[in-house]
Amino acid sequence: MALLEVRNLTKYFGGLAALDGLDFDIHEGEILGLIGPNGAGKTTVFNMITGTLRHTHGEILFMGRKITGLKPHKIAKLGAVRTFQVTTLFRDMTVIQNVILGGHQKSEIGFWGALWNTRFNRSKEIRSREEAEKILAFMGLKDQEDELAKNLPHGHQRRLELAIALAAKPKLLLMDEPLTGMNHEEVEDMLERINRIREEERTILLVEHNMRAVTSICDRIIVLSFGKKIAEGSPQEIIQNEKVIEAYLGVEA
Repeated sequence: MALLEVRNLTKYFGGLAALDGLDFDIHEGEILGLIGPNGAGKTTVFNMITGTLRHTHGEILFMGRKITGLKPHKIAKLGAVRTFQVTTLFRDMTVIQNVILGGHQKSEIGFWGALWNTRFNRSKEIRSREEAEKILAFMGLKDQEDELAKNLPHGHQRRLELAIALAAKPKLLLMDEPLTGMNHEEVEDMLERINRIREEERTILLVEHNMRAVTSICDRIIVLSFGKKIAEGSPQEIIQNEKVIEAYLGVEA
């Protein structure tokens, strides 16, 4: 059984089909790339999987459970967690505070425990900090844990956003253009970290415009154009596909 199943997913905005009958599966432990020209529907797919956008038709199953129609926080709690094109941080909080907040929804601290500062609550807070420190070490940010998020350079902010997502303990990590604005050295570093995340038995759905990066890291790639899937296969199959070449270049291959 696939970790995520997308069946006949369709989204209309007025009379325009942003997605039209999309079908695909994500298998546990793989990195699946989702690519296409601007306006192809990639972010719409992310928004519907994570519950921030309602579908028109179709359904999405996560670990065999239908999640179409669920609220975003419920989908995230099940283990489907995303990052964004534009870095989204609590900019005036420290690096470690950002990561601790990222793990909050998995915390067992209840309202009354937080209010009365129970022993259980205090032990959970200690554990949350320890887990956050491990994630920061994994992402190469341990030395910056007390720095304000807004003071980090861009590449480190992108790493921090990923650390926040990891704190939520995702089974499926949806990464929306994680390499945006990075220089060559930062891109290579992030690709290495994404591979290490997969080695930690996590599954990744990746949207990215950097084709060299996509073809180097993904096990399979799906290509969208005008809301429809036009190709699916290995990186080598995709870069040789005439429909893909035509969609990107705007000319017949």
